[in-house]
Amino acid sequence: MNKKIVLITGVSREEGIGYGVAKKMAEQGFDVIITARSQEKAETLSKKIATGSVNVVAEALDVENAESVSNLADFIRSRYERLDVLINNAGAGFDFGVHPLETDFDSTKKIFETNLFGAWRMIQQFHPMLKASDEPRIVNISSGAGSFGDPQFGLGVHPAIVTSYGLSKLALNGLTVKLDRQFRKAGEKIKINSVCPGFVATYPGTAEMGARPVAEAVDGIIWAATLPPDGPSGGFFRDKAPLPW
Repeated sequence: MNKKIVLITGVSREEGIGYGVAKKMAEQGFDVIITARSQEKAETLSKKIATGSVNVVAEALDVENAESVSNLADFIRSRYERLDVLINNAGAGFDFGVHPLETDFDSTKKIFETNLFGAWRMIQQFHPMLKASDEPRIVNISSGAGSFGDPQFGLGVHPAIVTSYGLSKLALNGLTVKLDRQFRKAGEKIKINSVCPGFVATYPGTAEMGARPVAEAVDGIIWAATLPPDGPSGGFFRDKAPLPW
């Protein structure tokens, strides 16, 4: 098996970041596995990407469900035996305008289940298959809303507040650092980074608000997914440059 294999979570919309990443990875010669809660949606999108020698597999996955994650890991292990790149793109809960004192904790728990624990589950389950790769990479899709240093969308300045979403991404960045420390201590080759794609035009009307095209936003994600052996790990980036958090 010569082709590298990438698994991308949260690929359910053609306008979304996950779909844009999947297209670019396929163009670079990767075998691509895309996942979404809806098998039907994933299969529809896979057919739009799969052309010629490009192999795209669609699978149902709910990152909030431990059994769903485990079942996917069993399937990929039986078919591929290894995984080269894991991109934790599945995200939820942009709680626009919600302040901390008015936050509903049931909603907050659901946001953390997807944005933090979902990525955490995926990494735990797929860690053995990533170790089997010659150049394993993990990319956690984060946000400047989870940083202290982002001048436009940081925790202290975000115009939409997004309390639970921002805190979940802050925690995801922290998880990235902790995992990097563990991988380094164990002498493993896995490189893991958080990447903020910026404000992206994934919904109608957002381009008019200044959001950038998906094709532009995914370049930094592709960069992190294909880092050379001397590339960085344990960092937070946007457009290939470190982002303070």
